[in-house]
Amino acid sequence: MPKIKKVVATVWYNKESMRKLRNVFPNAQFVYVDFYDKNRLAEEVRDADVAILMGDVDPVLLGENTLKWIHCDHAGLNGSARPEVFARGIPVTGSAGRSAPVLAEHALYFMLLSCYHTRQMMKAQEACQWGVDGMNKWYGLYGRTAGIVGMGNNGRELAVRLHAMGMNIIAYNNSPIQGFDYCRKLAAKNGDMLDELLAESDFVILNLPLNDSTFHMINKDSIAKMKDGAFLVNMARGGIVCTEDLIDALNSGKLGGAGLDVFEEQPLNPESPLWKMENVYITPHSTPQVPDRQGRSIEIIQENARRFEAGEPLLNLMKPSDAMSREKAEGGWARIMNVNLTREQAAAMHLEKYLGERGWTDPSEWM
Repeated sequence: MPKIKKVVATVWYNKESMRKLRNVFPNAQFVYVDFYDKNRLAEEVRDADVAILMGDVDPVLLGENTLKWIHCDHAGLNGSARPEVFARGIPVTGSAGRSAPVLAEHALYFMLLSCYHTRQMMKAQEACQWGVDGMNKWYGLYGRTAGIVGMGNNGRELAVRLHAMGMNIIAYNNSPIQGFDYCRKLAAKNGDMLDELLAESDFVILNLPLNDSTFHMINKDSIAKMKDGAFLVNMARGGIVCTEDLIDALNSGKLGGAGLDVFEEQPLNPESPLWKMENVYITPHSTPQVPDRQGRSIEIIQENARRFEAGEPLLNLMKPSDAMSREKAEGGWARIMNVNLTREQAAAMHLEKYLGERGWTDPSEWM
């Protein structure tokens, strides 16, 4: 069985988490490299077995080296699912599922904002106004129908919560859904269509990966099949929804509203009409953290380290269906990951503003 002798890590963890990560590989040489130091990264992976990366698979990892496994410490692997990465033949894994509970809460938050007409109620409060017109016609979540598109980690966590709220749930997935007998289950591989979910759901919640088959899945044609006045929640990726068609549906009243955490263009252009729509709630691709997100990542890495040395299938393994052939907009976080900086240039950027406080400057503080 393969043994891990050298690990190179670029993740932005605090001291305690870096120490825990290092202890996942107690018998291996463990080297930390700043993610922006591309020259040193290329040098250190020459004789490494494993790379634990903060971002996507960097091109410098595709040169001459001994890497046998790469882990990207985030959920989506679209940025790594490139032809040259697959051609290199190195297994690539991700940290999908580490934030699933709070992502499910985030979707529920959007749904409650819609049910309780939060924007209208807050305006009434500011005006010291007792109630608003039409409030006697509002409905909560109980007894209504939620359509969950994608039953991966996030979709399963959401189903548990919506079931507890007394909702009727239609769950759609690419492959058959195991368990969740309180859901009406649809599977693409069984020949089921999404149309049934769209037609019957008061809320449609997107929780599926972005790839060529899901790009602009929600467009004018699919929106036309949705229930009049339905509320759309996108917690997945911006490219799954055609922005132009979404705006048209919101303006026409076909959709009753939307809760959007992701967009085709990030950050969302200040000129976008979505900002000003009364029935749209926006968050900037940001969800409150689970109590120990880094710890949850390390649990995934630790299990995969065990599986790697045991010759077992790895969790969250990147697959060809993760690939995107179309160009896609990248947010500021992705651009930061791709820069090649000196330590002085990195210090001037105040990276903790974007990446969070880690509380150390030299690996000797936790190694």
